[in-house]
Amino acid sequence: MERKLVSIQRVDHLEDIPGADSILKARVMGWDVVVKKGDFRVGDACVFFEIDSQLPEGKDWAEFLRPRGFRVKTARLRGVLSQGLALPVSILEGETPPVGTDIREPLGVVKFEPTSPEGSDVAAPFPAEVPKTDEIRLQSALGVLDELRGHDFYVATKLDGTSATYVRMLDGTLVACSRNWALRPSTSRTWQMAEKYNLATVLPPGFAIQGELCGPGIQKNRLGLDALDLFIFSVHDFRTGQYLGHAELLAFCERLGLRMVPVEHVVTGEAARTFDHGLENYLKLAQGLYSGTKNRKEGIVIRPLVERTSPTLGGSRLSFKVINNDFLLKDED
Repeated sequence: MERKLVSIQRVDHLEDIPGADSILKARVMGWDVVVKKGDFRVGDACVFFEIDSQLPEGKDWAEFLRPRGFRVKTARLRGVLSQGLALPVSILEGETPPVGTDIREPLGVVKFEPTSPEGSDVAAPFPAEVPKTDEIRLQSALGVLDELRGHDFYVATKLDGTSATYVRMLDGTLVACSRNWALRPSTSRTWQMAEKYNLATVLPPGFAIQGELCGPGIQKNRLGLDALDLFIFSVHDFRTGQYLGHAELLAFCERLGLRMVPVEHVVTGEAARTFDHGLENYLKLAQGLYSGTKNRKEGIVIRPLVERTSPTLGGSRLSFKVINNDFLLKDED
């Protein structure tokens, strides 16, 4: 499911902020966000911009974000964590669309993307056979919690690196990709990992592996690695359109000699049936440090042990991430 960067949502809750006369704390979807006092009442529709929305220049309603480069980021205002931006529907032209409507295009909003050091190596668009790696944040899709409830699941560490996808086409050709593009063969870090693990030979045709490149020179190397490495978090069989479940993923990585992202918890049986699937519990699980370091981890990714689809996510796989709020406030670039 493609993330809705900007959509029509409702203000579900409002509360005062101690010592603040002009702002309130609001709840929109699963997000806490600071809003201007008087802009909303509980139940009002709003235009909600998720984190990493890049607002357009030249719009009066966006001008206040010019000092921040027009980017929506996590902030702490008067002690309140604000994750997103809620503006009145009066910024829109014409009638207000229904709640849930994606309006990023008419508003000219795009997703903030750091400048890729591999831009000169771009060869082609990302392969259509494979979904891109962009997990939904839990606060934007709280319905997934009910869908996961009672099922065995696992919690993996979200590594702070750069995304890489490797696709072995049916004709045997290996395609190496960054988050958004296929890359021409070169000495880039992405292709270095293809050579290190001999992916052009060992990766079966019809399969794609997706992982995180981590190490020196990438995102401050918060894992403290001595050398670049690849950590797999998904294997996709594009002949069937299916992802491998947890057990199959582990076996696949072991068979090919690949490293998998660290798994923090595997929750099964009675523990899964009684697990606290509240937002606050997941936010606590997302906190902590990368193993063996003093560096805050970026967060966690949660998936069922056996792959399932999610009605909340439009029929996509049931999978979501929870970002460490301490990381967002202190470490995010």
